[in-house]
Amino acid sequence: MMKSSTAADGGAAYPHLRGTTPQQAVDTFLALLQDRLPGWLRTLHDLMHHAGRGRVGDNLLPVAKAGIAYYAEVQAAAMPAFVSPSLTVRFRQAMRDSELGPQAEIEPLAAYLAAEQGLGRIGQGVNPEATARLLLAGCFRHAYYETFTGVDSEPSRDESAGDIVRELRLEARGALES
Repeated sequence: MMKSSTAADGGAAYPHLRGTTPQQAVDTFLALLQDRLPGWLRTLHDLMHHAGRGRVGDNLLPVAKAGIAYYAEVQAAAMPAFVSPSLTVRFRQAMRDSELGPQAEIEPLAAYLAAEQGLGRIGQGVNPEATARLLLAGCFRHAYYETFTGVDSEPSRDESAGDIVRELRLEARGALES
């Protein structure tokens, strides 16, 4: 028989977690994040090698596809981290301590966009950091709805990635069209 701990110690077994305590779920998510995040960050950092080469949209498209795949993989594992306020606080502290927060994703993408802007390939009115957040938010949103409503309820990942990049409107009209 499985022993259930109390909610006060952050370990109450919730049926929707299939016998996993919330603390175990947070630990599992952090382990998954530590495993998957380096590859995702490498994708973002490698983007800088494309500055000034190819079309900006073509450079961003694989990033959007990889972002959707990454968020789809880790997002479901993150949900148990928010089942109680005390676990959410622990999760946030663990994210800060490990420097795995959102800035780790935003900074390399914004740096690429700023480099392209410096080369005159993106308009001066574009805010690189805000644009990076928008691209990542679009990827996260697709993965979120795919997780909760099913793959068939959303456009394909490839179609969504193309839409996300195109709607950033970083290049002259028609430059992203084949």
